[in-house]
Amino acid sequence: MFKKILIANRGEIALRVIRTCKEMGIKTVAVYSTADAESLHVRFADEAVCIGPAPSSESYLKMPNIIAAAEITNADAIHPGYGFLSENAKFSKLCEEHNIKFIGATGEMINQMGDKANAKTTMISAGVPCVPGSEGVIVDFEDCVKVALETGYPVMLKASAGGGGKGMRAVWKADELKDAWDSARHESKAAFGNDDMYMEKLIEEPRHIEIQIVGDSFGNACHLSERDCSVQRRHQKLTEETPSPFMTDDLRKRMGDAAVKASEFIKYEGAGTVEFLVDKHRNFYFMEMNTRIQVEHPITEEVVNYDLIREQILVAAGIPISGKNYFPQMHSIECRINAEDPHSNFRPAPGKITTFHAPGGHGVRIDTHVYAGYMIPPNYDSMIAKLITTAQTRGEAINKMKRALDEFVIEGVKTTIPFHRQLMDHPDYISGNYTTKFMEDFQMR
Repeated sequence: MFKKILIANRGEIALRVIRTCKEMGIKTVAVYSTADAESLHVRFADEAVCIGPAPSSESYLKMPNIIAAAEITNADAIHPGYGFLSENAKFSKLCEEHNIKFIGATGEMINQMGDKANAKTTMISAGVPCVPGSEGVIVDFEDCVKVALETGYPVMLKASAGGGGKGMRAVWKADELKDAWDSARHESKAAFGNDDMYMEKLIEEPRHIEIQIVGDSFGNACHLSERDCSVQRRHQKLTEETPSPFMTDDLRKRMGDAAVKASEFIKYEGAGTVEFLVDKHRNFYFMEMNTRIQVEHPITEEVVNYDLIREQILVAAGIPISGKNYFPQMHSIECRINAEDPHSNFRPAPGKITTFHAPGGHGVRIDTHVYAGYMIPPNYDSMIAKLITTAQTRGEAINKMKRALDEFVIEGVKTTIPFHRQLMDHPDYISGNYTTKFMEDFQMR
């Protein structure tokens, strides 16, 4: 087992990893930028190393600085969390070259699944259902026109190296294709340094449902059932739940089997998610694979009593998984609390938190790195907390979330707490009748 793990991340996920490491008797090293000197992950780690100024390009994305921090503290493993370098093949390989275990996928796996066009080709080979569309990257606009005709409108153009909705364009008819092609490639080039595009059939009334998987170094994989992530704004998730209110036992089994098949086909090692689009007829199609821990992993932990961070560490240390699939025994909901103003188009709202009171009680969990007096920096993602409620039924979990949101007090900055409180009263959410288009018609009161 590892003696010391460096967490190459910040905020709540860094603190989350530190907690599990301490429970396992493993020493921890926090890295931080100058903007994060007062963050709780810095305070609670056994050691802390400043790796640069506030911009992430000069700190959390600066590979030589992180490797140097690991070497001077004698860390024998690095946990990347999510975001930043968690799906960076070069960083995974760099850790290997320096005899530091990267707690995540190998560089080869990241390259195989991180490029969405390649991932789709791989999944077709594995026999996993995929959305009809191009076979790999589209060569040029002439090829784009041909693929669109073969696929049938509406279609979705997607950046091969994309994520977070960048480089995506829905195209409903042929005369819209050229503008969409040009603008998507330009946006993708600016965001990722890569303008390769692929195309898929646009799935109408889709739900975004992902399957949590874990694979070990012996070629075994298991799944921990699904999470419904359909409530999104600009392709960014706002709330998630498990089990999905749209799921049936038959669909859960088929999607779980497909996710395990996908993982074993590529001999995946570590925790990851296989993400699917599910249409209104409950047909499901592979969308992408995330080769890291997800923001929303706590709701899975709550319903199957399973520490996913601990399992990541065990797998990285060469310990085999049980091979057992897990199914939800309760219902859990997560609300992402962001420092944003939901009444002003979710505008980011960094600043100083003057009052902070966290909710409590049975079945309430909060993952956060902030406190009263904490200054939220403007340099990073705006998420400052995750509020999770768990109960025997979905209705009870919703009612518990309402109560917890009413108790949650954050003053000094605007947050998305009012949005989530309104969401919990929305009749379509309460009935489970929502898709990825839900937020297009949502109006804040």
